[in-house]
Amino acid sequence: MTQARITANGFREYDGRWRYPEEINPAGAEALGNGLGKLMLESGAAPQIVLGRDLRSYSDAIAESLASGLVRAGIRVFDIGTVISPMAYFARPHLGIDAVAMVTASHNPNGWTGLKAGLRHPHTLNGGQMRRLRQIVLQEAVHCRPGGERLGRTPVDAPYLDDLCGDFRLRRSLKIVCATGNGTAGLFAPEFLRRIGARIVHLHTETDVRFPHYNPNPESLEMLSDMARNTCSSGADLAFGFDGDGDRLGIIDNEGNMVFADKIGLLLARSFAETHPNPRFIADIKSTGLYASDPLLMARGAATEYWKTGHSHIKHRLFETGALAAFEKSGHFYFGPPIGRGYDDALLAAREVCRLLDQFPGKSLSELVAELPESWTTPTMSPYCSDEDKYDVAGRITRTLIDMRDQGERIAGLPIREIVTVNGARCILENGSWVLVRASSNTPNLVVVCESMDSEAEMSAIFADIDRLLRREPEVGEYDQRI
Repeated sequence: MTQARITANGFREYDGRWRYPEEINPAGAEALGNGLGKLMLESGAAPQIVLGRDLRSYSDAIAESLASGLVRAGIRVFDIGTVISPMAYFARPHLGIDAVAMVTASHNPNGWTGLKAGLRHPHTLNGGQMRRLRQIVLQEAVHCRPGGERLGRTPVDAPYLDDLCGDFRLRRSLKIVCATGNGTAGLFAPEFLRRIGARIVHLHTETDVRFPHYNPNPESLEMLSDMARNTCSSGADLAFGFDGDGDRLGIIDNEGNMVFADKIGLLLARSFAETHPNPRFIADIKSTGLYASDPLLMARGAATEYWKTGHSHIKHRLFETGALAAFEKSGHFYFGPPIGRGYDDALLAAREVCRLLDQFPGKSLSELVAELPESWTTPTMSPYCSDEDKYDVAGRITRTLIDMRDQGERIAGLPIREIVTVNGARCILENGSWVLVRASSNTPNLVVVCESMDSEAEMSAIFADIDRLLRREPEVGEYDQRI
């Protein structure tokens, strides 16, 4: 029997990511499934689970092994085949099954695999559950229990698309670039856009497990630049870019400008606030400060809470607070009832953007964005810092910023008004400008974002001051990109 290989470093804060087959092999995936089954049973979850996978060439092998481990643990496995993550989440209430396991490496390059799992709808595993799963898989004996079985394929693509589209049809003519980077979303996103009445410009929507052009990651400049070129050359009204497992959305406006997801979220929040009295929203800690100061949201009684970055954190908080919607700068959009079911779905987000444009038939997306209060924001920058060091370094930076506030020191010449420490340190300056430093949940990096409410020059000055603090830390390496 092949020895199980599964490394501890793949168990991340709220999902799993491993290089295949160096860090996880099929026997390791079977051990992972068995551990997930044991975690389900000891948490009181019903012994049945939805299983999906993305289209990578080795995802079937991983899913088959994961299913074997689950069955051995006494779990009934409902296999829904090759899907995007939102379809796996949709399958839970659709089939009446609380638990889900989605084999996907999301937007990571080929050679990676991973697991997004949850025990109760609409949640996915939190940090404590991931730590317990790691302990079971790496330290405890194989769990054997009768009653497990593998059910035949249970496709959910048709009911998912029916539910997604509903009776919504575009009233205005929209030409939309649909970019999927040859990833799994190419199986479903074009059909969705066709059904709601969009004219589609296909951009790498044919599935190809090699990802011959670039990784399907709508936060990367390579994919966004390709989307922008095609939007301008085709005369499209906008472009939608979907990541590898269809839970993140990137957007280009009619002028070829990338529009960060937090700004799109602000437009959606403004629209929702017109029809939902005193709504509550959640924005991740990387998102624009405009949610807290936007005059239209304030006039309509909206309240926005800044919360921890990460799909599991946001889903839990949305459920706990009854918020109407939540937005992450990385492109995750979450919609609570009556709009959605509380999980992140890029196709649902695209539908809501189309609905927004339908409300303003005489305006382009660039015109709607131009109506927002102005701010200047850096891209999300990720200086290297090892998984072993990143949390300690982020903690030291947080303490330094708190000391600077207490001692009356300034950043970019501005006093420090407040430091939000729910996830790293979001240092808010006197005029509402801010800088964030936190440890990445999934990669060996720190995360740095700056926003100025005043000018591009102030944004650059904020970055320069925080970069000087980071350069004092010998564990911090080069940025993946910087201003």
